[in-house]
Amino acid sequence: MANAAQAVASHRSVIARWTTALAAAVRPVASPLLFGLRLWASVSLALHVSFWLELDSAFWAGTSAAIVCQPQLGASLRKGWFRLIGTLIGAVMSVVLIASFPQDRGLLLGSLALWGAMSALAATLLRNFAAYAAALAGYTVAIIVGDLLGATGGIDANAAFLLAVSRASEISIGIVCAGIVLALTDLGGARQRLAAVVADLASRIASSFTGMVASTGSVLPDTQPMRREFIRQVVALEPLVDQTLGESSQIRYHSGVLQRAVDGLLAALTGWRAVVNHLVRVPEADARLERSALEQSLPPDLRLLLAKAKPSRWLSDPSGMHRMYESAARDLNAFPAPTPALRLLADHTAKALAGLADALNGVALLRDIPLHEARSERGILRPHVPDWLPAFVNAGRAFITIGAVALFWILTGWPGGATAIVFVTIALLLLAPREDAAYSAAVFFLIGIVLDVIFAAIAGFALLPSLGTESFAALSLVIGLCLVPGGALLALARKPWAVGMLTAMTVNFIPLLSPTSPVRFDTVQFYNQALAILGGNVAAVIAFRLFPPLSPAFRTRRLLALSLRDLRCLAAEGRQSNWEGHLHARLWAMPNAATPLQRAQLLAALATGNEIMKLRTLVEGLGLQAALTSALVALARGESARAIACLTRLDDTLALRAAGSPQEQSMLRARGSILALSELLAQHASYFDGGATR
Repeated sequence: MANAAQAVASHRSVIARWTTALAAAVRPVASPLLFGLRLWASVSLALHVSFWLELDSAFWAGTSAAIVCQPQLGASLRKGWFRLIGTLIGAVMSVVLIASFPQDRGLLLGSLALWGAMSALAATLLRNFAAYAAALAGYTVAIIVGDLLGATGGIDANAAFLLAVSRASEISIGIVCAGIVLALTDLGGARQRLAAVVADLASRIASSFTGMVASTGSVLPDTQPMRREFIRQVVALEPLVDQTLGESSQIRYHSGVLQRAVDGLLAALTGWRAVVNHLVRVPEADARLERSALEQSLPPDLRLLLAKAKPSRWLSDPSGMHRMYESAARDLNAFPAPTPALRLLADHTAKALAGLADALNGVALLRDIPLHEARSERGILRPHVPDWLPAFVNAGRAFITIGAVALFWILTGWPGGATAIVFVTIALLLLAPREDAAYSAAVFFLIGIVLDVIFAAIAGFALLPSLGTESFAALSLVIGLCLVPGGALLALARKPWAVGMLTAMTVNFIPLLSPTSPVRFDTVQFYNQALAILGGNVAAVIAFRLFPPLSPAFRTRRLLALSLRDLRCLAAEGRQSNWEGHLHARLWAMPNAATPLQRAQLLAALATGNEIMKLRTLVEGLGLQAALTSALVALARGESARAIACLTRLDDTLALRAAGSPQEQSMLRARGSILALSELLAQHASYFDGGATR
């Protein structure tokens, strides 16, 4: 009996070990495999609904479902919403173009090329899924016009409206089906991920800043590399923010709170930079005294909290911590600093704490915690254009290439010309916003299509006939054999070449297969369709090679030069139209190849503009505008040394007036701002005097 019990226990132990090992082996591939199954289910559902409604080009519904389906729920829903908007705009525009040129194929194709250029312009200026909506508005027109012209190029204007409704319906069915499948199989987790990332970033910024202030060493620790890495991580939050907006209507309604949370992290880094920039420029003994005074001006509870900042505390009680940080920022602003240096340190530490409070406010929103005293009003962001030139380059490339393919079709009478126009438009509009990665993405996209042609041929002429049935179940099974592994590999892919190739394979499989109800395949039609799709993408590859996007180094220098130009206008003319939003847009647009110094220069331009506006307000109340104007004129002319000298004279004037004055703290605040501005100009004199670092 004992032996039997021991044998059973041994078997159970073996089973438990095997179960644990199997779970550990399956866990890494479970999520990608689930995405592959979702992709298959979305495409199959879209095709089934289209067949049931007897739509003439059901494959567009399946293609739309494949395009919309994303590994994250928020990304899929957000992309689907913008795809609906883009589809509606494209359908309306196609009817307008056909109604404008009902009898002239050349003018119609020319207007199609012009609309493609305008869509490329908008897709470059907008970001994330809004850019995708602009691209879709462009190639939806190409799809409808291409179907209307057919193989011969004859225009049937009377069919334009019905065709536009049909194509828009097919695309919308794909979007809705993908949304239904994803909503039923994925509860979403973007807001939890974003809350964790923001809390982690903010806590590390807080503890690093406090560690610098509380350091007892004779030499201030070098935090510059750390701060520049924080800037990069804050900028990288944008895609996750967009996914979060796609998951929750509540988050979208309070999108301004979420944007202020991201801006608050940048404000904290700007305040930290100002504090460090001052402390490294004074003697070590003075720096230790000022750091000690600054540390003592903070409430004891907050000092302890900052020193031991942990993401778990930020996630568990963001509202309570928000009140503590906001109260400390108010106390520091009211702190009676005895010297301009301490006034500078107190003001910019208050700015850092206020920025962290905004970040906590965003965490509270993401954690669905009442915002109470926090600013919870709805905020709609105004778009800012960081640089028009890349958008015009992409627009010009789209106009020339689409026009060239259309002209080739007119001259040769190629039966697949209309389809080639559609797919060259799709490739150009989708890949152009990738800038320097566009050419390589187009090449890998083309490789994926070549592989897709092979798989679609095997599926259409080998697998389906061998099943001996024309049922939808057989078609769905064959589609799954390609999309499930392709989707799983796409979810696992991290390299750009793998993402591009697998995206092409999952997106283009359905239009190559072109399934119908009942299922039937025409060899000649298949190869004509495949040749047209390949021809359109080959034209896109050639276009990206002949008309390359602006290089990352050139775009970075332009962004810095444009920011410097705007800063000089601000100094000379006092224009203050949402300065921070404009510079933040340029910071988001910085290429990944930008150096840490170049990002720091852009942040320095932002901080300099803020100090100019703050100093203008303070000096205006003290009646010393003329003295400040001479310094700002020198700054506008690129003469940092002269500007610093003028600021020094203004500081001397304020020092003489401050003693015993009822406005002493205002004057000290102005002197602290002068000190911060002077230190900024001294640190980045080469940029402010000449331009971007090469």
